[in-house]
Amino acid sequence: MAGRPCTFFCLISHNQIQMNVTFLGTNGWYDTLTGNTCSVLVQSDDWNIIFDAGNGIAKADRYIDQGKPTILFLSHCHLDHLAGLHTLTKFRFRYPLQIYGQPGTEALLRSIVREPFMVPFEDLPYLVGFTELQEGSHRVPFPVECRPLVHPVPCYGYAITLEGRKIAFCTDTGFCENAVILSKDADLAITECGLRPGEESPDWPHLNPEQAIRIAREAGATRLALIHFAAHTYTSLKDRSAIEKRYRKEFPGLIATRDGLTVLV
Repeated sequence: MAGRPCTFFCLISHNQIQMNVTFLGTNGWYDTLTGNTCSVLVQSDDWNIIFDAGNGIAKADRYIDQGKPTILFLSHCHLDHLAGLHTLTKFRFRYPLQIYGQPGTEALLRSIVREPFMVPFEDLPYLVGFTELQEGSHRVPFPVECRPLVHPVPCYGYAITLEGRKIAFCTDTGFCENAVILSKDADLAITECGLRPGEESPDWPHLNPEQAIRIAREAGATRLALIHFAAHTYTSLKDRSAIEKRYRKEFPGLIATRDGLTVLV
């Protein structure tokens, strides 16, 4: 599953500070040879920011400076977005790990991250703090906006603004206005792609490529990165490459991600 990290380069003017966005886990539902479950790392000069804690989060220590403050934003509590929490014992963060989520997140996490399932937060080799965010705009201390998405369980999407750039993270969800609002004018919109082209799943909302592109277009996002490829649907990396090839003309900033891909923003 582990592959060589690869980088997607873009042109950046000399007066801008670039950030790295590394896709640690890009599968939805379960791990396969195509990758681990969902986790995305954003690195700025001052912060490590992680979206979701699927099994991909275990690879974060390959990339991050653990002497910087680290924030973990959680979208929801399905296990493919939380299972990697059992690997938190391997890290040695020098600042407290700050976990942000929707109201009720802390109690749900504490019901899982405990014996006999995992090492409890209190026994980790660093402090862990929790902040539950109401829908709306906040400073943490950089600006973050969070809004509910369309999913069978409560699920948040996020948009952060850092180093003069905006990154939106919207998974898991069906097409909805809040995903468009969060992705408004984003330099990079990250959405899921759980469904095949033309496929619909009204009882279990997820996005197909056309819907993801519609979100990015309506939002005026510069680039769109697809993640959360359903493991049972996208069974090879060639399936993802085919999506990128098919829709790149329709949305030139489209990226079909894979584990280890780093995008410069």
